[in-house]
Amino acid sequence: MNIEIIAVGRMKKSPEHDILQNYLKRCPWKVKITEVEERRPITGSERMSREGDLILNAIPKGATIIALDERGKEMRSTAFAEKIRNYQDMGISHLVFLIGGADGYDPKVKAKADLKISFGQMTWPHMMVRAMLGEQLYRASTILQGHPYHKD
Repeated sequence: MNIEIIAVGRMKKSPEHDILQNYLKRCPWKVKITEVEERRPITGSERMSREGDLILNAIPKGATIIALDERGKEMRSTAFAEKIRNYQDMGISHLVFLIGGADGYDPKVKAKADLKISFGQMTWPHMMVRAMLGEQLYRASTILQGHPYHKD
């Protein structure tokens, strides 16, 4: 299964970048990162709409889409791993995770998502969310393999 993270903004060399790369190297799945960015000085709903267009244009045709959203479904790591197993068992070949911009998702992006999940109700820096997603993907792989990394 190919996994892709489509995120708004460019991740520079940083501790979050190093953490993300460290976990993605450990993942058994190929994880591609696609960054989209609106460089024009627009704000508010116009910016959200433009970022939404960039996100939607980056999604491969036929992909299953999971949007990370503070109002999404909270799940335990084991449930997240089981969800990924279900997608694998269903023959899903391309799983895409979306990380929106500072103003959130345009409604058209939320409407396109097959699932919205949350890392909690707190607000997290977007670059931190990428590192957290990388860790959860690695953790999910260890849960599915029966590796002792995850403790319940």
